[in-house]
Amino acid sequence: MEQDTLYQRQVIDRARAPAHAGSLDGATHVGEGTNPMCGDRVRVGLSLTDGGTVTAVRHETRGCAICIASADMMAGLAEGRSALELGTLSRRFGEMVRTGEGAEQVGELGVFAPLHQHRSRIRCATLPWTALMEALDGSKDR
Repeated sequence: MEQDTLYQRQVIDRARAPAHAGSLDGATHVGEGTNPMCGDRVRVGLSLTDGGTVTAVRHETRGCAICIASADMMAGLAEGRSALELGTLSRRFGEMVRTGEGAEQVGELGVFAPLHQHRSRIRCATLPWTALMEALDGSKDR
């Protein structure tokens, strides 16, 4: 029960005051994701070094509190990491929200572990990661 309370408080706080929201001037890569079932939409802009390290990330998210909070936490964690590291983190996060297990492997994102009990909300949390992976893939480079 305590984990559910922490989850709710952190999600609401992050959704109300996202630290990494907005467009990124000079973004080198862009990714987008949409959930047609609920209307959540995420656009992620990022800048990469020549070596493939993320130097800046911003998100433009229109959606529920879960989606906004997930996008904001993702953006904060992405800076300074490589595409490989982010791919691993994305997979671990997705597995955790589906099963409720592995929270210790995803750091502060572990707060989303209770979502495994609410299957219809899992896509809300993973949508920003889908957009990030699309951006890193480079399929929508600016």
